[in-house]
Amino acid sequence: MNIQKKTLQRRGFLRGVLAAAVLVPVAGSLASCAGGGAGSTATTAAGTVSDTNPFGMADNSTIDAVIFKGGYGIDYVEFAGNLLEKNHSGTTAKIAPSTAIAQELQSRFVGGNPPDLIDNSGEGAMGFSGILDQLEDLKSVLEAKNLEGTVIKDTLYAGVEAPGTFGGKLAAVNYALTIYALWYSASLFEDNGWTVPKTWDEALDLGAKAKAQDKYLFVWGKEAATYYQTLALGSAIKEGGDEVRLAVDNLKENCWSQPAIQSVFSAMEKAVKAGYFKPGGSGTKFTAAQAQWSNDEAALLYPSGSWIENEMKDQTKAGFKMTGAPEFTVTSTPKMPYEAMHSAAGEPFIVPSKGKNVAGGKELLRTMLSKDAATNFAKTKLAPSIVKGTVPADGFGSTALVSQTKLLDAAGSNIFTWGFVDLYGTNKDQLVVWNTFLDGKSDVATLTSGLQKITDNVRNDSSVTKIEVK
Repeated sequence: MNIQKKTLQRRGFLRGVLAAAVLVPVAGSLASCAGGGAGSTATTAAGTVSDTNPFGMADNSTIDAVIFKGGYGIDYVEFAGNLLEKNHSGTTAKIAPSTAIAQELQSRFVGGNPPDLIDNSGEGAMGFSGILDQLEDLKSVLEAKNLEGTVIKDTLYAGVEAPGTFGGKLAAVNYALTIYALWYSASLFEDNGWTVPKTWDEALDLGAKAKAQDKYLFVWGKEAATYYQTLALGSAIKEGGDEVRLAVDNLKENCWSQPAIQSVFSAMEKAVKAGYFKPGGSGTKFTAAQAQWSNDEAALLYPSGSWIENEMKDQTKAGFKMTGAPEFTVTSTPKMPYEAMHSAAGEPFIVPSKGKNVAGGKELLRTMLSKDAATNFAKTKLAPSIVKGTVPADGFGSTALVSQTKLLDAAGSNIFTWGFVDLYGTNKDQLVVWNTFLDGKSDVATLTSGLQKITDNVRNDSSVTKIEVK
């Protein structure tokens, strides 16, 4: 899985919160191209428009799709492609993998021959500010009927349009739902009579119990040290409210010095100094570190997005009962309830306006949003898509997937997210700061100043398009 991610909801998952966090361009190219992509320059002849062919895809056409090959693989799109080929005899869906979207596709955009459908994901994804005017507005896809005959937008979870909407244009449909949680083995906790902590003080108490059994509270790997930044921000936002999120997302001066963030950093520092983090993380590959948790049970808790089960399915101890819990609060009276969740839609699918078969790109995306394709995604990836009603009560036998449903139901409208890391590409620099801190080689003050310097550098760089989050 792309280790910056999300790259990030289910029942009632972003009511009000993400709707209030719509990205508003305040400088640079985004502001000038909000209405771009309205006219397609597709070269494939048009077909007959109907409910079963709403975009007029031509008969016997070929669809060129390039899909980021990360933790979700590409087989879920291949499944949809096979379904499309059955429904449109003579049509071929060519699904190609990529691990470096921008690097591999930049020349095709420049040359005017981009693919028809792209999963613009991964560490090497293309920045939307540079390609927005070259993308189709995908509202037409959500307004079309799905394969079952229902208008697609009526089958999706609330708020899923927000992450892909820029200046009123739906430039991307984010397909996968990600929740960020603290993951643990329910069977290990049951065997030891442990209770999942709700506050950082309770977490420190559990760390002492773990240490008494030669285990650790946490483990980390060098490429994923910023998973603890995600945990820290989730805790701080629940403790201090929306203003904490907005200050960091909008690159405010001294945003990392906010009291809620500092209180979480201090609690985390106590855990580091007490030896509750397994040593050596800065020199350990992140998947190896995760296996120390999921296979060796050397650590009790691991903060991650919900891709973690699929990512570690071959390195998880039998009977582990992987389960997610909300991120800790600092006190028992936070501004947001303990049940509040950090969740976001990820895997942004885009349709370039200069693709040879724009209608085909949209038709493949429409097929992915069918119940059959979305159910296949949930079943094979152990993660929900943005399509409602595709995860059964037993979660296809996945305790992690069942827990995601319960967590999002409990959170209700108390769902939040942020986007500055992916938006401004700060993860690489932040990894250095966090690895040093988790290694015990720096303190809270150093961590804070290091993160603030990264934020200030972005804010003060006039060449970077800034996005105001509301």
